[in-house]
Amino acid sequence: MPRIILALALVALGLAVPGCAVNPVTGQRELSLVSPEQELQIGREGLKAVIAEYGLYADPAVQAYVETVGQKVARASHQPGLAWHFTVLDDPTVNAFAMPGGYIYVTRGILAHLNSEAQLAGVLGHEIGHVTHRHTAERITQQQLYGLGFGLASALSETVRRYGDLAQQALGLLFLKYSRDDERQADELGVDYAAKAGYDPREIPSTYAMLKRVSDQAGQRLPGFLSTHPDPGDREVTTTALARQAVQGRSGLVVNGRDFVQRLDGMVFGGDPRQGYFAGDDYVHPTLGFQMTFPAGWTHQDSRSAVAAQEPNQQAVMQVSLADAGTLAPDAYAQQLGARGTLTGVSGRAETIGGFRAWVGRVELPQQQGPAVPAAAGFIRRADSLMFQVLGRSQQVADANEGKIYGSLRSFRAVTDPARLEAKPDRVRVARVPATGSFETVVKKLGAAPAQLQTDAILNNVEAGETVMAGTLVKYVVGGRR
Repeated sequence: MPRIILALALVALGLAVPGCAVNPVTGQRELSLVSPEQELQIGREGLKAVIAEYGLYADPAVQAYVETVGQKVARASHQPGLAWHFTVLDDPTVNAFAMPGGYIYVTRGILAHLNSEAQLAGVLGHEIGHVTHRHTAERITQQQLYGLGFGLASALSETVRRYGDLAQQALGLLFLKYSRDDERQADELGVDYAAKAGYDPREIPSTYAMLKRVSDQAGQRLPGFLSTHPDPGDREVTTTALARQAVQGRSGLVVNGRDFVQRLDGMVFGGDPRQGYFAGDDYVHPTLGFQMTFPAGWTHQDSRSAVAAQEPNQQAVMQVSLADAGTLAPDAYAQQLGARGTLTGVSGRAETIGGFRAWVGRVELPQQQGPAVPAAAGFIRRADSLMFQVLGRSQQVADANEGKIYGSLRSFRAVTDPARLEAKPDRVRVARVPATGSFETVVKKLGAAPAQLQTDAILNNVEAGETVMAGTLVKYVVGGRR
């Protein structure tokens, strides 16, 4: 679904007094607002927030494989002794990104679009290059960077934010756009690191050809690769020349295409309905076992930690998330938040919603500056270990939009329809081409859906009419059950 930023929580970075730091790549001292220790701290806090927001891809074999390749490339970098971390996110967006301190992320979306281990090494080498050249620290130093808040909680009150300041700052880095000089340097380092790690860098240029074909895909919550990694110009030509130079005098360089592609068989592709999906205005979460109906025509945003909706003219917003309420009853939890000062003006009553214990009312959210913000609120006890929190705000208290928020809140109910409970994601399938032919003919014979032809072609980095040889492994998407 379209990525909709419901609110920006501008959180000033709590950085140190300007000083100097040595750039590991150039060896030169440079002015920096961010010390290496602060980079590590941002990366550590960011890891927890990124996983909470976008999810960890639940395949230990894939995680271990990416970690192994990443560590091999990192050992060939300018900071081989850094404690590097490589994480695969359960997100369909085609992207990879780096956080300070050696924290590298790739999405399952980009993995599905790669076609060799050498390509993966190039992607990881590029992101490692952003870290070793301290590009994020340079961007923070050159411009005042603000954290990007996610969800209604940030819009309503900083006191109800889901993450601390450092985690908020780290999440904001996901939307940081590098300069073209940064990208040129990272391209050079990616080729260099991959080659030094024993991979054939001549696989790298085709990665950028693929990224151009998917950079404008709709339905991404994270930004696409090229939106944060701008093309410095003639990227394929430049990386081809760099790769040609890097392989001189080297032999036995690894491509490992067949093994890599085979590892993708069964990988989830696109959105995973098991983690929540919209069917019209109904939001269904099979794993947590609930559904609710959002106001008709409102736009939606879904992440692992919250689902939200916004009135088309931005007159009202609401968000549903899990609350850390222990075993408290909904009314007791509301009272506890009031007693702590997290909420003020707590006024409401206990109800039964969808057969579950609940509390519904109005609260006020304290602000660091200015008066408290009134909000519609509800807490619903789905199970002993699950308390849901609903917060909503309209421009006018008790107007029609606030009525819609309360109506949506009271639509909370269990999922009982087997078809909704058993929704399955699309997956990547890998098959051996039985006979030489055009890609379109080959995947059709394999049973691929005609409507997925262009997607399948991009996955294999070929054109629909391009000839593929017998024995080649091809990827294609098979539909789940929605």
